[in-house]
Amino acid sequence: MVTYEPTVGDVDAEALRWDEAGLLPAIVQDADTGQVLMLAYMNRESLQRSLASGETWFWSRSRQTLWHKGATSGNTQRIVEIRADCDADTLLVRVQPAGPACHTGRTSCFYQSLTV
Repeated sequence: MVTYEPTVGDVDAEALRWDEAGLLPAIVQDADTGQVLMLAYMNRESLQRSLASGETWFWSRSRQTLWHKGATSGNTQRIVEIRADCDADTLLVRVQPAGPACHTGRTSCFYQSLTV
């Protein structure tokens, strides 16, 4: 595993295009493999906590509370880099995971295929 130093880009959090609920989708990607691990939502506070701690924090839309990924499971995600997309309305959070991202125990939450 490669060790990364976290980097923060040149986008100010206030320049991001938060939705009407004050949220942004955050795509979480394994920095080593490129695999998409999960999709969650961040508000300003969870983004601030993520930047300050170097680990992912999100806003739970169902529970209406902040949550630190891995706080109970130990499957934390160390942030390598956070990027905003071209519209500044979605984040890509590149991480080094300490374990599976999915609550099912799978590496990624994206394990179910649709027939096309």
